[in-house]
Amino acid sequence: MNNIRTGLAITCLLSNTLIPGIVYGGEFSGYIGAQTRNFFEDALSPEQHDNSLSIVTEPEFFHEWDNADQNIEIKLFYRADQYDKQRTHADIRELSWTRVYEDWEIRAGISKVFWGVAETQHLVDIINQTDQVENVDGEDKLGQPMIKLSTERDWGAIDLFILPGFRERTFPGNEGRPRPQVIIDTGRDAIYDSSAEEKHIDFAARYSHYIGEWEFGLSLFSGTGRDPTDFRPVATNASGTAIVVPVYSLINQLGLDGQAFFGDWTWKLETAYIEVRTGAKKGTSSLKTEGGFEYTLVGIADSQMDLGFVVEYHYSDNQITDTIFDNDLSTALRFVLNDAQSTEILAGITTDVDTQTIGSFIEASRRLGDSWTLEAQLRTFHGTKKGRPLYGFRSDNFAQIDLNFHF
Repeated sequence: MNNIRTGLAITCLLSNTLIPGIVYGGEFSGYIGAQTRNFFEDALSPEQHDNSLSIVTEPEFFHEWDNADQNIEIKLFYRADQYDKQRTHADIRELSWTRVYEDWEIRAGISKVFWGVAETQHLVDIINQTDQVENVDGEDKLGQPMIKLSTERDWGAIDLFILPGFRERTFPGNEGRPRPQVIIDTGRDAIYDSSAEEKHIDFAARYSHYIGEWEFGLSLFSGTGRDPTDFRPVATNASGTAIVVPVYSLINQLGLDGQAFFGDWTWKLETAYIEVRTGAKKGTSSLKTEGGFEYTLVGIADSQMDLGFVVEYHYSDNQITDTIFDNDLSTALRFVLNDAQSTEILAGITTDVDTQTIGSFIEASRRLGDSWTLEAQLRTFHGTKKGRPLYGFRSDNFAQIDLNFHF
């Protein structure tokens, strides 16, 4: 909780600015919902279950004043899972104050920042830690304490970050499913190569600009890497499954992301070069690249529906950590019905060129009336090979349904 306290402290230090400006009012919103996961095969471990239920809420508050030059944003998150104690968790996704000046903008507190343009994974997105217990796709992120200074000029935009406090990645627990072949115990102290441990202050910067149909971003990060560089065994559970703790190292990361728009075509690229600065892998460097395109057919068959084709290739030299995206091809179809219910469907597969392992997914969402949304997911794993990262998911094909009420 030290990292949360750090973010709260940043916000409190600015209270003499906030208090005079905050008056009665503001916008309250958010949602509360229920989720069910149902697995098609029996679990590999006796501690796991074939189906589970959970409830979730994410309330939000937004208020601006001073002619919209100042605002405060709060977004809280809580999930209670039927079985997995690690998945029952709370987080402050956002608790930040923003002040806009003539040429600069400052944001302080706990916040989320997204970098990247690709669909399947986001190589350059490193500010926020992944909330891995939420979903296996890595799209959900934890709030990060930060001070962010931004400016946007004719020659481009610059974002500068001071990041005081590291967030450990969340992982499924003993009863969690799906989970890797080992149990990653976040209840024990993680191992840090830095003597400052989770209190290390990280720094980041990004320059972004567009020229005609081209958009690009150059980023730099220096600090504790969000991905563990290793996992160290500490025990075994009653069924003999290894229990490990993550190892986090200091790294430097250079990132490039860009996209170009040509009619119905969008070409995308993300590249990250990472160098480990501390620990057993000190001096090790790694290159990761992802590139591809999305082509959209607008109003297919004289209807209001759009159909998008997504193709992306992934490469990693696996010098620091193993990844499922080392020599893989991802393809997907995106259906946007453009109806009153905002119905969307995304279906795709990722194929490992070397092992022929296939991971597939279908994601669908639809509004029900003015206040309800229904979301459904299907995820399957085929041909997983022993010794590869997805081998622990070989019996974890599942369907998931979320029903949310928005207020």
